Amino acid sequence: MSDLVIARFTPADQPEAQALILAGMEERWGALDPSLNPDLNDIAKNYAGGIFLVARWEGQLVGTGALLPEGERTGRIVRMSVARSHRCRGIGARILQALLDEARSRGYRTIVLETTETWDDAIAFYLKHGFRIVARRDGEVHFALTLA
Repeated sequence: MSDLVIARFTPADQPEAQALILAGMEERWGALDPSLNPDLNDIAKNYAGGIFLVARWEGQLVGTGALLPEGERTGRIVRMSVARSHRCRGIGARILQALLDEARSRGYRTIVLETTETWDDAIAFYLKHGFRIVARRDGEVHFALTLA
């Protein structure tokens, strides 16, 4: 994936990023109510306190991921998504690594995230990248990673 470019979100990315994330959610759940994801209506505004990344391959937006402050030394990863047609090519890993690099530069010591307990591939992905499960509740699996 030498043609993969990971960059900070710009307002011009809004329609593609929103569509990619919502398509992934609809794929998982079979139906989707976009009103349940109001943060995606204005990504620049709603993620201004953190960093939102997009991945492009041959000009096409194929992945997203964001890092938000959770506390003084803790960050939260959200909105990790890779287009179905581009999965299993290392795109998610590259986005995750870029977010972890950003977390280190911000002085975060711990990264947390959660995913739905039925998303076996997502759970396996985070375990493979060093996250540990810290809780399971209300249909969600909660992870943490201590940064070196």
